[in-house]
Amino acid sequence: MNNVINVCGLYRGRLCFLAPEGQRTGIYKDSVASADVTAEGIVGDHQADRRFHGGPEKALHQYAQLSYEKIVSEFTELEGTAVPGSIGENISSPCLTDANVCIGDIYRLGGVLVQVSQPRSPCWKINHKFGIEKLSLFIEQQGITGWYYRVLETGKIQVDDEIELVERLNEGVSIAYFVDLIKQHRPDLDELDALIRCDGLNQEWSARLKDRRVYLGTEL
Repeated sequence: MNNVINVCGLYRGRLCFLAPEGQRTGIYKDSVASADVTAEGIVGDHQADRRFHGGPEKALHQYAQLSYEKIVSEFTELEGTAVPGSIGENISSPCLTDANVCIGDIYRLGGVLVQVSQPRSPCWKINHKFGIEKLSLFIEQQGITGWYYRVLETGKIQVDDEIELVERLNEGVSIAYFVDLIKQHRPDLDELDALIRCDGLNQEWSARLKDRRVYLGTEL
């Protein structure tokens, strides 16, 4: 991965409703040329259920462009529909992927400094939007969930701004590796301990992993 790449898409959206039940969602995003970013994320971007999306630890979501290719290769009927911005992300880039972005990575995106805090947990609203019952499960199983950033320095991001890797705190702990390990029924305990110790990991995730470590240690 090159240290300097570019933002090629920015997306924000207001709340709308999913038919026929009428649940609120912020998954539908519009493309914008620039965005002001606070500790809560892009100004004007909204999330329906802030238990799972939004807030300081999940202020910005990035999804890999290459992951759309995997989705379309499995679900060919989504060609032309599963495109950057459609899965509810805020940021798109052609080079960053779940395989080369690590927990705790610090990036400068234009005038904003961000840190990778955790993977995204794909939910049923992805299935609903695209009309594919097992799409969110496929995304999780393939390790192409995308990732969340916390904002360390607020500012403005514009399309074509450079994305610079400022610091890597957890070499080898990629988003894909993290997702693969946590979905294992009996993960290696040393590897699980290493995840718990990851600098920059969302503390809620650290607590969940510690609870699982206690359970597995007792079980074993």
